Amino acid sequence: MVGTEETRLVVLRGNSASGKSSVAAGLRERFGRGLALVGQDNLRRIVLRERDRPGAANIGLIGLTARYALDAGYHVVVEGILYADRYGEMLRDLVRDHRGITRCYYLDIPLTETLARHATKPDLEYLARVTERELRDWYRGRDLLPGGIETVIGADSTLAETVDRITLDTGLARLPAMEH
Repeated sequence: MVGTEETRLVVLRGNSASGKSSVAAGLRERFGRGLALVGQDNLRRIVLRERDRPGAANIGLIGLTARYALDAGYHVVVEGILYADRYGEMLRDLVRDHRGITRCYYLDIPLTETLARHATKPDLEYLARVTERELRDWYRGRDLLPGGIETVIGADSTLAETVDRITLDTGLARLPAMEH
């Protein structure tokens, strides 16, 4: 078992440019200190400099990082593309083992919207490196985790509406920031 009855675990999944990182940042901004962001891109690309493949080391590192933060009393947001066939078992185990309130969300954005959102990213180096071809190759429509554990949020939900929904669903809206 991991965390406490008071800790909250949020899993945010979806395709590239679906808004996962923006939602995670919005949750942290809204909540304040005491909410840990466990980002797949950070751990996989920055910390390990690893390609996304089945059985890769980042899968375990994401799980261990989330567990450590929950055990330290932090609320945790795990966010990333997190393909169901590669990350599903780790996420299922994390959700099963968490003592507190856990909510999983899948940001369901159509490919056309994904491409449009990607084009608005301010990082020109990233835009040059990640092309439309890569986005099409990476895209998986409704790559949901088994068991119906995810709430699907569509492209019609604004950033503010999505953050509001998650803070209300998880009870984070009623909790004070921590003094960590």
